[in-house]
Order: sequence, then C-alpha cells, then structure tokens
Amino acid sequence: MSARNRGTELDLSWISKIQVNQPAVLRRAEQIQARRTVKKEWQAAWLLKAVTFIDLTTLSGDDTSSSIQRLCYKAKYPIREDLLKSLNMHDKVATGFPSGQTHLKTRLEEIRLAVEDGATEIDVVINRTLVLTGQWEALYDEIRQFRKACGDAHLKTILATGELGSLTNVYKASMIAMMAGSDFIKTSTGKETVNATFPVAIVMLRAIRDFFWKTGNKVGFKPAGGIRSAKDSLAWLSLVKEELGDEWLTPELFRIGASTLLSDIERQIYHHVTGRYAAYHDLPMS
Repeated sequence: MSARNRGTELDLSWISKIQVNQPAVLRRAEQIQARRTVKKEWQAAWLLKAVTFIDLTTLSGDDTSSSIQRLCYKAKYPIREDLLKSLNMHDKVATGFPSGQTHLKTRLEEIRLAVEDGATEIDVVINRTLVLTGQWEALYDEIRQFRKACGDAHLKTILATGELGSLTNVYKASMIAMMAGSDFIKTSTGKETVNATFPVAIVMLRAIRDFFWKTGNKVGFKPAGGIRSAKDSLAWLSLVKEELGDEWLTPELFRIGASTLLSDIERQIYHHVTGRYAAYHDLPMS
C-alpha cells in the first residue's frame, strides 16, 4: 500500500462551500461512456493491467470453504499461463457491512480483532444517516476512531454513494473521510441498489485531487459493484488516468471491486490470442 494518509483537522468551512455542478458532471460522464477508450492494438496490455487492480470479491450468502478456496486460487492465478506466454508476459474485513448501522463500539472491536488476526486492510462502511442529516462532525469523529483502531492497517472507507442523496453529499462525504484519515475511499459495498457509476466516480476523484492539492496526501480510489465487462474496466482505467494521472494507476492507489469482471477479461484476452471466443469447456472460469 501507499504511504498512510495522516488526515487533517476537520475543516467545516471547506465543507460548507462545496456545491457540485451536476449537469457538468453528467456531461463528463456521458463523454467517457460514449468514446472508445483504448486502441485495439493496446487492449490486451491494458486488460492485463486492469487485472492487477481487481479485488476479487464474493458476497454470496451461500459461500463455502471450497468456493473461497477456488476464489483464492483464481486470485493467485488470474489468467491462464499459456495465454500469458502467447502475449510474452510471463486481506480485508468489512465492519458493519453492508448497512453501516452496527453499534460503534461493536464495529471498533471488530476492527481490533481483525488487525490482531493479521488483516492489513480494513473496510468500514459509513453511517449514511450522518451524511443525509449533515452531521459532518459526527461522521469525522466516527471515521477518526476507525482510523485509530486500525493501527498500522490501511483504512478503506465505503461511502455507499447510491444512498447519499446527491453528488454534493458524495463530495462532502469523500472529503470528510479523507480528512479523518482514510487511505482509500470506495463507492459501494456492492449490496446497494445503485453501486459504482461514472458521475459518482468523477466527483470522488476530484475530491481526491483537491485533497491532494491542499494536503499533499494521496488517497486511493475503489469503485465496486456492477463492473462486469472488460470494456467497463478500460473505461475506469481511462477515467482515473485522465482525472488523477498515471501516479494513481497502481494497486496502491486504485482498485476495482468485482466478482465477475476477471472472467470477461480472460475471455477477451483469449480472443486476442486465438482470434475466437472460448467455449465454456475451453476456458474454465473458476
């Protein structure tokens, strides 16, 4: 992971001035979705790069030890070795997941136990009510306590942006989370009705950029939920590159939370190598 975000004192004067220009954000999002993001000859290289950003995830209620073992194997060997040769390319815990409404004392104890068990990254979910009612000091204090409980582990704060009511609230919640010392801000748990979207991402990325310009601290970004296709992943990489620059295109500062994305990327790489799409028996996905 990158250097820790030290956080800052709560600056409510900054928060009170924030007002997001929604029409401008939506126009920018439409531009991203409408254009071809990567030239064909570079697509395989960019798809392999996208693989390095994936936090392979399962949120199924029927997970078993064997299904998790298969997921871990896929995370260790994401792309078939023969495909890589043809191209000449040779622990996280969520507290109060997904509602963020578990008692604060319980959530802090979960963090401490996870760190004692060896977790190096901790995912927390904010209490959306604090955002919707404008309780910015309370939100700051809550995340600050999470940060302290993490010790040396990195803190990834999930904003559940689909439930925050407005893009202005998304920006404010992003800024509060960073002021409180979050090392990553993440769009969603993957369980909300609306998860990662480009308008929300633009707002969060610009908040990250503004925070960096003001403090010098780099905070990571993680979209999660609904990112399923290789084409989607290229659009997300392109967006981060344009908004924050190449410095953020590393796993230390950018992740994609996904459960099915890797399968489509491998399918597209198979097509790049062989000129045809794989049948299911040719390219097992798990």
